[in-house]
Amino acid sequence: VQLQASGGGLVQAGGSLRLSCAASGRPFGDYAWFRQAPGKEREFVAANTWRGGKAQYADSVKGRFTIYRDNTNNAMNLRMNSLKPEDTAVYYCAAANRVFSSNYHLASAYDYWGQGTLVTVSS
Repeated sequence: VQLQASGGGLVQAGGSLRLSCAASGRPFGDYAWFRQAPGKEREFVAANTWRGGKAQYADSVKGRFTIYRDNTNNAMNLRMNSLKPEDTAVYYCAAANRVFSSNYHLASAYDYWGQGTLVTVSS
């Protein structure tokens, strides 16, 4: 499985962006988005199972971000609304071959990673 992330860019605070992660194969487990701001560790953003289920979100993005699957394009997308300057980071998509009951927020649990796409939110 290979993942290709896209959709990042520069946006003003309060704006929206949609990130897309195209998968060359089909992971059968969880998929997720993580982000890494300059000088900080990579952190969990959102996750869901490929077969569909209850999405999980970091508290910092809950109510603003939506993770969803695009069946037509075999992609995993992240819709980001009401963006804040603190959302500025490189965003990475990730996928796993298994479904997690509790470790979906751990980067080490995922098998495949996209190359990252930069999101910059100006104040």
